[in-house]
Amino acid sequence: MSDSSQRRSSSIEDYIRAIYGLVERGEAVTNTTLATRLEVSPSSASGMVTKLAQQGLVEHVPYRGIELTADGMLLARGVLRRHRLIETYLVRELAYTWDEVHAEADALEHAVSDRLVERIAAKLGNPVRDPHGDPIPAEDGSIEDVPTCILDELPPGSVGEIVRVWDTDPDLLRYLTEHAIGLGKRIEVVERQPFGGPMVVKVGSPPDDATHALGKEIAQALSVAVR
Repeated sequence: MSDSSQRRSSSIEDYIRAIYGLVERGEAVTNTTLATRLEVSPSSASGMVTKLAQQGLVEHVPYRGIELTADGMLLARGVLRRHRLIETYLVRELAYTWDEVHAEADALEHAVSDRLVERIAAKLGNPVRDPHGDPIPAEDGSIEDVPTCILDELPPGSVGEIVRVWDTDPDLLRYLTEHAIGLGKRIEVVERQPFGGPMVVKVGSPPDDATHALGKEIAQALSVAVR
């Protein structure tokens, strides 16, 4: 990845990571969606996007919005590698829970040296997933991706394994923990309640599985590897 002495500013890294995150979710990348995600004004987002384009990190593609260039993609994955390795270290080595680590990693990802990041990776055995199931880019920027579906998109009768939680809201993560809904758990879609009602699922392996009625926010936050 990049030499830490030649890193971009933290604000540039934040924007690049936000763009990457929107693309991961299949969401449109515009000045408006960026402003919402980063909690800044649309004019601030527009100004930064112009700066990123001037630096060759993004480009405006007609009818498709803002896209990362090859350099922008490499930068984004470098930031994500730091962020996700820090989260993993905090959970495995310092006994943080998965709802506590996102804000800590946000604060640390711009400060740690590349040398420390690689020491962390080696200490952890070079993990490929963080505590939320997010893929951790390798040092060369490559990434191991697994075909998944968002739970909310699955029809009744679908069975799979929860492999990723997209939302970093601590309250949502604590709710999942309290109800024993987590990574590696078997999940079966039982039914969808009519008129926009919740999705009814069974979580866990029979005969110890539990039935839950999940609202749209949670159903859209879980990625499932379908069996």
